[in-house]
Amino acid sequence: MRADISILAVDDDINMLAMLEKFLKRAGYTVETTSDSTKAMSLVDEKNYDIVITDIQMPRATGMDLLRRVKELQKDTMVIMITAFGSVDSAVNAMKAGAYDYVSKPFNIDEILALLERATQQRRLQREVEFLRQEVERKYSFSNIIGKSKAMQDIFALIQRLSHARSNVLITGRSGTGKELIAKAIHYNSERRAMPLVTVNCSAIPESLLESELFGHEKGAFTGAITSRRGLFETANGGTLFLDEIGDMPLGSQSKLLRVVETGEVRPVGSDDLKKVDVRIIAATHRDLKELIKHDQFREDLFYRLNVISIQVPDLKERPEDVSILIEHFMKKYGEQFGKPNIRLTHEASACLIKYTWPGNVRELENVIERSIALSNGEVVDAKDLPEHLFQMKPGDLIDDLATDNMPLTEVEKRYIVRILQRTSWHQSKAAQILGIDRKTLYRKIKEYNLVQS
Repeated sequence: MRADISILAVDDDINMLAMLEKFLKRAGYTVETTSDSTKAMSLVDEKNYDIVITDIQMPRATGMDLLRRVKELQKDTMVIMITAFGSVDSAVNAMKAGAYDYVSKPFNIDEILALLERATQQRRLQREVEFLRQEVERKYSFSNIIGKSKAMQDIFALIQRLSHARSNVLITGRSGTGKELIAKAIHYNSERRAMPLVTVNCSAIPESLLESELFGHEKGAFTGAITSRRGLFETANGGTLFLDEIGDMPLGSQSKLLRVVETGEVRPVGSDDLKKVDVRIIAATHRDLKELIKHDQFREDLFYRLNVISIQVPDLKERPEDVSILIEHFMKKYGEQFGKPNIRLTHEASACLIKYTWPGNVRELENVIERSIALSNGEVVDAKDLPEHLFQMKPGDLIDDLATDNMPLTEVEKRYIVRILQRTSWHQSKAAQILGIDRKTLYRKIKEYNLVQS
């Protein structure tokens, strides 16, 4: 089917136009025609067309005038020019001005249908690329980074202010806090969003290969370099290079990175030529770079080049008000993914997730929700579906949460057993395992303390 492709055909030869309309509609295209070139100018002002077919020589507005108007308003529209036999120069000028292709009169209808088929495929590819680009921008919009805490709202506001900036950015925070997501949000909300975002994990590439990865290499530069290869700086030209775990970059590579940051030029390994690049750098690390500087493990001059704008992403335990909305977000996301759109948490499971301190931050919370939904039966996630480590308590937590002055040890034990039973929805086997006792001992304790499920 080609009905999704809209075509505007323009020719002052009415018979030619009628013939063209007949065959295009028969081929399945959505077609609109006009023999008036000035009307055609108005039509492209009002509507978007996938393909415009126009004669070059027409009274009043010419085909070149129409081509220029189309490219001004609808740069992705494919324009095919019809030119008189022998007027190749006009066709060449049209191609230089942005026309997709041309046909000469008199033309065979099969010739123009074949040309239209190629243009149709390219137009559909353009649509797909644009759709995917919009999806990526939507996915990494800062509005999709979840958080209602003041700390996260401040980060959202900073991302907005960075949209027109060209400055380098350093993002710090523990593993799992969402540093890469923030880097992507910065890029896809910036003026560079139409250009590449290239990600490099500095801790995952051996030092011997890192320079080649970043700056490229010439054929024969080292053993195994059988072809020339451009580096990631060149790949990211015009866009953004995200250097993840910059704190793990070796000192030798740091000095070469500093040179590129200062000069905006890269020198491929084995080459004497410098190549100019326009790249914004966003770096991220879970390490304390100032501490690394003190121990001569990170260059101070590079730190200040990268740390033009800094974003500190707080741990999840420092913004507990975000936990509940993150839970809701991931329940919806993985509920839909696993075909359980109405899945919900029991009160006990929800209380356990909110109570936990999440040392692995947002990544750990997401993994727990995904695992729990995958393993749950039906439309409910109960406490017994959650990983066992979520129920473990530190001794300090017990003292702060349960003990009061002169409380007998038996009372502390009783309350702790009740807490674990509640968290496991009175799943005695799981509770006994967490408590480190066998099920018979737990059953005896329940009878001894006269514990009843509430």
